[in-house]
Amino acid sequence: MKSQSLAYKYALIAIFFWSTVATAFKISLKYLSAYELVLYASLTSTFILLLVVLYQKKINEVKTHIKTNFRTVLLLGAINPFLYYLVLFKAYDLLPAQEAQAINYTWALMLAFLSVIFLKQKLTLNDITAGIICYFGVLIIATKGEPFSLNFSNLDGVFLALLSTVLWSMYWILNTKSKVDPIIGLFSNFLISMPIIIIYFIFTQPLILPNLNGLLAASYVGFFEMGITFLFWLKAMQNAQSTSKIANLIFISPFISLIFIYFFVGEKINASTVIGLSTIIIGLFIQQIKSKK
Repeated sequence: MKSQSLAYKYALIAIFFWSTVATAFKISLKYLSAYELVLYASLTSTFILLLVVLYQKKINEVKTHIKTNFRTVLLLGAINPFLYYLVLFKAYDLLPAQEAQAINYTWALMLAFLSVIFLKQKLTLNDITAGIICYFGVLIIATKGEPFSLNFSNLDGVFLALLSTVLWSMYWILNTKSKVDPIIGLFSNFLISMPIIIIYFIFTQPLILPNLNGLLAASYVGFFEMGITFLFWLKAMQNAQSTSKIANLIFISPFISLIFIYFFVGEKINASTVIGLSTIIIGLFIQQIKSKK
């Protein structure tokens, strides 16, 4: 039986942990390269998801899914966790956490735009309006409050942050055709991606012992960003009587994230970040408004 109050509890737990990950990314990158962080966080997440699959006694379903849909699983695994997190972590390495996480929140808008191309969905007036507002917000953040100067604080970092929204959107577009249990699908993607990540790491990175602090931070990222928090959000959606009310809670996450960034990363939160982020959230909210029809 569905329970909206229980759904709120699960959703708020998920939002709390997701609000900490920008801080965790930045702390991890003090000790590890973006490539090392992808490896150790993915290993942690794969192990956590394996325990969940074993607990739910779904390992045979995983085998069947991979065998039946190998090409799809391989493609999804190559995007997430490999390419998406490699690009995202590099963006965080180049940008202040407050800027990278704010830009990353435009992925929902990118999803709407790419759905027009790949899913043949119609672009609404709300989508277009939201796009103008959201990307103006990105411009405010990327130029530190001088959007018409086009003087970007770090153009490479902004490009990678925006590229991460493309990769994440493509991942979910490809997932629309999948009918598999989300846990089975997610674990299969991580499992199949691990050889890719390990081989890439061996051929591109020096083989040195990682810093213990870096390993602990990467484990946190793997546990909460890539792994267990997804289960809380899934439980929230499964228990929700109104999924829209639950989904709208995600808008508070980036502002909570700024608090963690300020206290634990030590970044001074720029007024331009708050203004730009608020602009992005307004744009995303407009995108979700449906006409009476």
